[in-house]
Amino acid sequence: MTAGERAVDGVLFDVDDTLVDTHGAFAHALAAVSREWLPGLDPARDTEVLDHWRADAHGRYRRYTRGEVSYREQRMGRANDLHAAFGGPVLDDAAYDRWNALFEERFTGSWAAHADAAAVVRRLLDAGIRVGALTNAAIEYQVRKLTRAGLADDVPLLVGVDTLGFGKPDPRVFAEACRRLGTQPARTAYVGDELDVDARAATAAGLRGVWLARPHLGAKHANDTEALPGDVVIASLDELPGVLGL
Repeated sequence: MTAGERAVDGVLFDVDDTLVDTHGAFAHALAAVSREWLPGLDPARDTEVLDHWRADAHGRYRRYTRGEVSYREQRMGRANDLHAAFGGPVLDDAAYDRWNALFEERFTGSWAAHADAAAVVRRLLDAGIRVGALTNAAIEYQVRKLTRAGLADDVPLLVGVDTLGFGKPDPRVFAEACRRLGTQPARTAYVGDELDVDARAATAAGLRGVWLARPHLGAKHANDTEALPGDVVIASLDELPGVLGL
């Protein structure tokens, strides 16, 4: 297929739970901190702990992506939210440093690519599609994640939350990512695991938004539970080339 025949010239990917199995890494990290900081908690409730963390009911991470709080503030707030929900102590700065050191050790040590990621990225590149990543986390952190997952050479990190000082769903981050990728928004797909801040936000910014709704992960947020007729939804990255007409 020539460039004139295909529907897109570029594909931008979210990183967490799109290319990298962040859900699995969180599970390992949270189990470790639960054994250390919530010793009375039955390990059978680890899934509840993970669900609480992912839900982030107070929206702390999204406040970070809007530039309203620092990374440390949101992470420490979420740790204390978790302890309040499951009977842990209040973490002051010193205690949080110890908590976070354990969390990060287990979290970063568990980073791995989803099984469908590398082959699909390679298929896109072989078809002449430009590929990059746009994330709501800090660039240096996500580059390390992609590197450990074995994807950094094929998926350059183009825009992070620290590029413009804010992240998705702001349309300016999508525009900047397309500029850096060298493609027009209308001929660029964006693939992410969140319906609102990924797929719909990309579509609103003029891109082709694709929601990657991996069945085993469930919905991350309450408003990610039901797709509408206009939403493009895939259950695996293996479906992406077909959706893009490649």
